[in-house]
Amino acid sequence: MKRRLRKRWVLLAVPLIWLGVWSPSVTAYVTSVKKGTAEPVLKKEDGKLREVIEKGSRARRDPPVDARIDRIWKAIPGYNGLEVDKEATYRSAIKGGKEKPVTWVFREIPAKVSLDQLPVEPIYRGNEKKPMAALMINVAWGTEHLSRMLDILEKEGVAATFFLDGSWLNQHPEEAKKLLAKGHELGNHGYSHPLMSRVSRERIRSEMEKTETLIRKLGVESRFFAPPAGDFNRVVLEEARRMGMKTVLWTVDTVDWRKTSSPEWMTQRIRKGIGKGSLVLMHPTDRTVQALPQIIGVIKEKGLRLGTVKEVLSPKRVEVVEPVPSF
Repeated sequence: MKRRLRKRWVLLAVPLIWLGVWSPSVTAYVTSVKKGTAEPVLKKEDGKLREVIEKGSRARRDPPVDARIDRIWKAIPGYNGLEVDKEATYRSAIKGGKEKPVTWVFREIPAKVSLDQLPVEPIYRGNEKKPMAALMINVAWGTEHLSRMLDILEKEGVAATFFLDGSWLNQHPEEAKKLLAKGHELGNHGYSHPLMSRVSRERIRSEMEKTETLIRKLGVESRFFAPPAGDFNRVVLEEARRMGMKTVLWTVDTVDWRKTSSPEWMTQRIRKGIGKGSLVLMHPTDRTVQALPQIIGVIKEKGLRLGTVKEVLSPKRVEVVEPVPSF
């Protein structure tokens, strides 16, 4: 008897399930999900929450900035915009409950114009809205101060970009490997430190290529070229781009190559000149090693994060986490 009843229930349930799955409303919903037009499955009875999120979203939207050519600073990278992901913020608020603060959930708005789309021009700085700065360290002689510099950078949690002279790299490949092992970025600084604007196109190309060959033997390749002494012309820019590199100079110079530059003077120079998107030029000298902890401190005091040249010139935003009070 029980087996017959169970059989009847099964026979009755199967068509009901079939009807539920293949009913017009369910079929329409599945179709809308596939097309990406389905309404999010969220409770909408909390109108106040929706209103708060809508209003807060308008106030927090930060439009993207396109890369551009500036009359003074030449090529300036773009900076992605920011907007509130309203649905993700709503879900977070519902999950957290009204009695707890919620966190706005953001997403980036890509800039429409990138550095790669600009005419060939030098780069002196990152975007003026990006709260980051980079230390660009040109290495063309000696190793005696390099290890101390690396120790300071590691202690401070800072990754820098080292632009290597090819003749130096040819003699000190192990030192270059240490730079990579510590998480630093490598750039191209030519091979024999000539004034690039005063040599032929063939020599310019050779200087870049010889150094790049050595860098690639380390398993990486350069994205940036720093001309020795900051000397360049249109041919230098063109040859760097031909090799897939952008020509980078600096925003603030420590002038640490000058023996009369004291650590205190260098630090004050950075304090006055540093800002969002700054590229700071230095070399591995004894004066730089003494000043480096203070220079890093000054930059951090300004509310700037320190990163590589690649990171500073990227349009990617520095991560924002913004807690908001409960409503």
